[in-house]
Amino acid sequence: MCDMFIWLQKLDGADARIADYFDVIAGTSNGGLITAMLTAPGKDNRPLFAARDINKFYYDHGPNIFPQRSWWHQKLFSKILNATMGPKYDGKALHEQIKKVLPQEIKVADTLSNIVVPTFDVKKMQPVIFSTFEAKKEVQKNASLSDVCIGTSAAPTYFPPISFTTKDVHGKPHEFHLVDGGVVANNPTMAAMSMLNKEMLRLRQELVIKGNDKYKNFIIISIGTGSAKQAKKFSAEEMAKWGKFHWISNGDGASIIDVCFQASADMVDIHAAVRFEDIGCEKNYLRIQADDLEGNTASMDLATKENMDDLVKIGNDLLNKPVARVNIDTGVYEPVNEGTNAEALKNFAGMLFKERKDRKKTQHLK
Repeated sequence: MCDMFIWLQKLDGADARIADYFDVIAGTSNGGLITAMLTAPGKDNRPLFAARDINKFYYDHGPNIFPQRSWWHQKLFSKILNATMGPKYDGKALHEQIKKVLPQEIKVADTLSNIVVPTFDVKKMQPVIFSTFEAKKEVQKNASLSDVCIGTSAAPTYFPPISFTTKDVHGKPHEFHLVDGGVVANNPTMAAMSMLNKEMLRLRQELVIKGNDKYKNFIIISIGTGSAKQAKKFSAEEMAKWGKFHWISNGDGASIIDVCFQASADMVDIHAAVRFEDIGCEKNYLRIQADDLEGNTASMDLATKENMDDLVKIGNDLLNKPVARVNIDTGVYEPVNEGTNAEALKNFAGMLFKERKDRKKTQHLK
C-alpha cells in the first residue's frame, strides 16, 4: 500500500492520501486498525495518518502489544496452561495504543472514506459488520472507532473479547460483545462488495444494472497478511492423533484458530476471483499475498524488530514478483502474464487518480 501511496503522491501532490481515492476501504483484525488509521479525520478534516505512518506504529508499539516471554514459558506445559486459563495477552497495551491513535470521540460515521470492518458478536453468535454506510443511518452502529478496532482485533486465545454499549435513536441500549472478525471474514473483500452493492441499490445509482455486470464498475486491491500454506506441515494421519489441547495450542500454524482464519480468507479470494473472471474483468481484482511464509515470519504475534524487518523485506520483495491469482483446485497462487505487483499498483494508481480528477470536474460543473 505504501508503494501505491508513493505513486499517488507523484501524480497528485504531497497531500495525497489513500482515503482520497477509494470509495470503500475494508479491513479485518490488524487490517481493521489500518483501515481506521487511514480514514480517521484529523486536523483540517484530513486523514490522521498517511500510509507511510503505519509501519512506524507497529515498530514502536508491536513489542509492547505482543511481549515476548522467556524460554520456560514456551514449553508445552505452559501452552496447555494458557489455553485453559485465559488468553495469551491481557490486551491492555493493545487497547491503550488504539485509544491513543484513535480518540474515543471519533465515530465510525466520521471516517473520510467509507469503511467496512467485520467483527463477530459472541453473545448473539452472529457477524456484526461496522460500516460508514450503516453508521450514518443507524445510530446504534455508529460506535467509537477505537472500540470497533479493539473488537475486530480480539483474536480468540490471543486477546480477550471487548464489550460496549451504544444507543439507538430512541435511547434504547444496544450491547456488543465482540471478537476478531477474522473468524467469519478474514479477507473482507466480499463483505465490502456486499455493503457497496447494498448502498448502490439504496441510492438507485445508474451503476446498478442487471446481473453481475455491476462488478465491472469495481476495481479492488486486496492485500493479505501472508500465510504458510506452502509449508504443508501436517498430514491427516498426524492430526488424527490430536486432542482438544493440541488443536487449541498448537504453535505450528495448524491450531483451530489458524485453520478458521485461513479458510475464511481463501474462500473469499476464490469466490471473488471466480466472479470477476466470469464477467471478463479479472484484471479489476488484484490480490497481493505471500503464501510461502515459514518459521518466525509465519507467527501471528512475534513482534521483535528482527522479525518485523524480515516481514518488511518479504513485502518489498513481493512487489517485484509477478501478479498471481489463486488456482481454485490447488489453492496456490500462480503467476499470470500481467507484469509485477508493483506495475499493477502503478496502473491502479493511475486509474484512481483519473477517476478522482473526473469526479472533481463533474462536481465543479454542478
